[in-house]
Amino acid sequence: MKPSSSERPVSGVPLTAPRAGARPCSGAAACGDRALAPFVGRLGLAILCACAGLVPARAQSVAVPAGPVTYTLDPAHTWVTFEVQHFWTSTVRGRIGPVTGEVTIDRGARTGDLRLRIPVDTVSSGLRIFDARVKEPDLLATGEYPEAYFVATRFTFDADGGVKEVRGEFTLRGVGQPLSLVAQHFACRHDEALHKDVCGGDFIGALRRHEFGMSFGEPFVADEVRLVVQVEAVAP
Repeated sequence: MKPSSSERPVSGVPLTAPRAGARPCSGAAACGDRALAPFVGRLGLAILCACAGLVPARAQSVAVPAGPVTYTLDPAHTWVTFEVQHFWTSTVRGRIGPVTGEVTIDRGARTGDLRLRIPVDTVSSGLRIFDARVKEPDLLATGEYPEAYFVATRFTFDADGGVKEVRGEFTLRGVGQPLSLVAQHFACRHDEALHKDVCGGDFIGALRRHEFGMSFGEPFVADEVRLVVQVEAVAP
């Protein structure tokens, strides 16, 4: 089935046929079910051949630019996930986004500037009654404060020019507090489908609810909220 025209091609590792002499699929035999191995192998090879024309070539890595580059966040790949412990047992998780904004990075000079708009009124945990509760005035207060903001100008880079940490001010419910986001990984690539450079990664951080005036539910609902931010940004 061909993707619709509204869908963006996905960059990544291309699907390739097995090397000469190699078995297309040996998973079933490796698991002890040799009778299914020929069928699985033929089916797997057929799927690879059918899909090969739909998968673009591998995205190319890029050299460090000579000066600052301003990237626009890709809303399809930029979201905030939060986690908070509930009654000392399970962990409640939810997602907010898509996040919009832009980031300017000078990987040579090791400087950066980041500005994010986070639509907290889009909070989604998979449970509507919970989502409605956290939007109320004693928690996120999304009626009065539908958006949060993160502005950062303190960037730390690794030896290769990759972003390691971003520090700035996070504003929620009209209250600003310092926030650090540490990169679990960061990379840049040239996307052949977009014909543009893309940088991004996954960042983790934490905040305390009471610092933003959200003490409801303590101590049964933890004060600390863990943040996981996935981000991809596209060069001009």
